[in-house]
Amino acid sequence: MTHKQRWGATRRNDPMSEGDDLTDDISKIEARIERLSEAAEGCRKFILASKAAIAGGAALLLALLLGLIGSGPVAALGSIAMILGGIVSLGSNVSTLNQTEADIGAAELQRSDLIGGIELRVVEDAPLKLR
Repeated sequence: MTHKQRWGATRRNDPMSEGDDLTDDISKIEARIERLSEAAEGCRKFILASKAAIAGGAALLLALLLGLIGSGPVAALGSIAMILGGIVSLGSNVSTLNQTEADIGAAELQRSDLIGGIELRVVEDAPLKLR
């Protein structure tokens, strides 16, 4: 199976334009990899914020239980909400990050297959003319 069949790329019959088409496809894949990388970075930031919310909620709940700060039902519910919200956000963003990284790997494999499918031509050295 050729790269054309595998990736469903449409090509013209002109052999000179095939390299341009491959270059265009590679550029599109690289742009997709860039977008996916930005999405993965966003997930990492949300994961960090989720961990901070879990830690903050746990610290507030511990302080309430130890009597270090005034106790009240609102503070207790708020700390529990922070913990649960952080857990939900963490789980969601970790799974999204894993899927995004898998998509990046697949796109990089596709890019390397297309690069490997480029037929290189030997360019003959022309003699230099001095004037």
